[in-house]
Amino acid sequence: MIYLRLFWAFFQVGLFSFGGGYAAVPLIQNQIVETNHWLEMSQFADLITIAEMTPGPIAVNSATFVGQQIAGVPGAVMCTLGCILPSLIIVLALSWLYMRYRNLSMIQGVLNGLRPAIVAMIASAGLSLLVLALFNTSLSELVISDFRAVEGVIFVVCLVLLRKFKVNPIAIIFGSGLVGTIVYLVCSRV
Repeated sequence: MIYLRLFWAFFQVGLFSFGGGYAAVPLIQNQIVETNHWLEMSQFADLITIAEMTPGPIAVNSATFVGQQIAGVPGAVMCTLGCILPSLIIVLALSWLYMRYRNLSMIQGVLNGLRPAIVAMIASAGLSLLVLALFNTSLSELVISDFRAVEGVIFVVCLVLLRKFKVNPIAIIFGSGLVGTIVYLVCSRV
């Protein structure tokens, strides 16, 4: 039964995460943290961090990780299949339809209408992750006094390095991971 639940949870993620990537993060959060309670919010943050750092799409990496945590290798296979199957079916159907009806203005209108929704989903995912990183809670439970200053400083420094100095994002990831590790080790000894 758990295999079907895992498959169905990530089938829904794969089916409704238009835009892929970060647009899938709120859907993944809903399925694994809020609906099925497979992971806690802090574990979800770790999951997203690992899924971003490893090669491949975030949704597929997350599916594989969650499946492995919940039900071992068979669970990882079921989650991954559930995540990619909707995309496979949709892409095959849409490519056939697009090739047949690509000159219709209605098709272009639908594609233009989807863009703002995808931007909103990506912004929502980014905001959720930012709040989680800076306050260690979800947006609905945000308390300003829980602000984590070290994480705030790391965020601002990384943002400046990325935007103003155009530092390579990979260097930012490794550097912030190194700084976070050092701060954690120093704080755990105090």
